[in-house]
Amino acid sequence: MRRHLQLAAILLLITGTAAARADLFKHKDSRPKSNVEWMWQYSPPPADGRENALVLDPHFQPFLAQYLTAPQTFWSQTGPKPKSLAETALDYLSMPGKVLADQNRYLTVTGCVYRFCPDRGLLFVDLGLPQPLVVFAAINWIQQNKTPDQPGAEYTLWVFSNKAIDPDHIPAALTHSIARWTAEPPLGTTIHQIITNAILVDPDGKPQQIKPAAIGANTITEQPEIKAKS
Repeated sequence: MRRHLQLAAILLLITGTAAARADLFKHKDSRPKSNVEWMWQYSPPPADGRENALVLDPHFQPFLAQYLTAPQTFWSQTGPKPKSLAETALDYLSMPGKVLADQNRYLTVTGCVYRFCPDRGLLFVDLGLPQPLVVFAAINWIQQNKTPDQPGAEYTLWVFSNKAIDPDHIPAALTHSIARWTAEPPLGTTIHQIITNAILVDPDGKPQQIKPAAIGANTITEQPEIKAKS
């Protein structure tokens, strides 16, 4: 009787160990997804989404701090400590713009700098990946040129990503979002911005000069208005 109990105990131990190992390997093989689904609630409807509510969401600033970690040198470098990229993105999205959804996968958030909307920001998120692709793009006025209220003023487009992007294989959804964004003038004006420089920055801070059109900038032009015949 005792021998049977010992055999039963050994079999139970072996079975339990095997199951534990199976669970362990199963856990290692699975790829946990980041929980950024909370962002969807701010997409349409209404037609332009709710960008202001998104920026004020308590998850938003930690989200920026987690995914936007590259160093930046183009914005607010006059203080004792340069602003982080996450802080810069928040500045560039502080004035409400839009939250748009594409293909039930991509979110595009736009806004501009408080009291200076020629400096505009775009946040692109691909939620269809196990770890989301997060891109922050900023249109920055070239101050040595014409003032923003003058036609022909020039701008630099800075693009930062949490993952390295091959300049020769930029995601089509990202170029679409930037093309749509740059086709619209800044808030409060009808003057379209001319992007003359585009800089793609790797997660480690390494900049790469690219052609603005390669990432979609200024590739959509307004169609001329067709007047009805009288």
